[in-house]
Amino acid sequence: MTEKEKMIQGKPYKANDEQLFQERQYAKEVLYTWNALPPTELTKRHDVLKDLLGHVEDNFFIEPPFRCDYGYNISVGDNFYANYNCTILDCAPVTIGNNVMLAPNVCLFTAGHPIHAAPRIEGWEHACPITIGDNVWIGGGAIINPGVSIGDNTVIGAGSVVTKDIPANVVAVGNPCRVMRDITDDDRTTYFRSLTF
Repeated sequence: MTEKEKMIQGKPYKANDEQLFQERQYAKEVLYTWNALPPTELTKRHDVLKDLLGHVEDNFFIEPPFRCDYGYNISVGDNFYANYNCTILDCAPVTIGNNVMLAPNVCLFTAGHPIHAAPRIEGWEHACPITIGDNVWIGGGAIINPGVSIGDNTVIGAGSVVTKDIPANVVAVGNPCRVMRDITDDDRTTYFRSLTF
């Protein structure tokens, strides 16, 4: 079994493997060019990401700069938006549903390292998938850790560090991120605190 196969299957693997190194280098080269494209080159930016990422629907928009490890492990649904400085470490699959919004500086990390220094120094890593449901909004500076699933319609507050699964239809915030309340029909007419539509 190759190190890449181990990585994708969630087994311990060596990230310093030559194939994985070359694939990360390729993604860096593509994103170096993509991040430097003029803002008016919307079609070219769109096409470059469609080629790099594993799956994207036609209606998506990612603001530069954007960083990822490989690209091919990222799948995004329809009507996806990621604001500035999005980082996705996609050593394991990252699956993002429809109508998802990521605020600036959101990070999705599937990669992890051993707690003990000896295997960490030897270059061992592991990766666990991240799944984000439909209609999710993740606030600025939030960090989504390996193995986390976020349910449909959920809002993750700015600055949150998500270390475990978050259910559907809730507002969750904090470090570590925890559910604060359910989202209800009363929220349909309230924009932000007391502001209404």
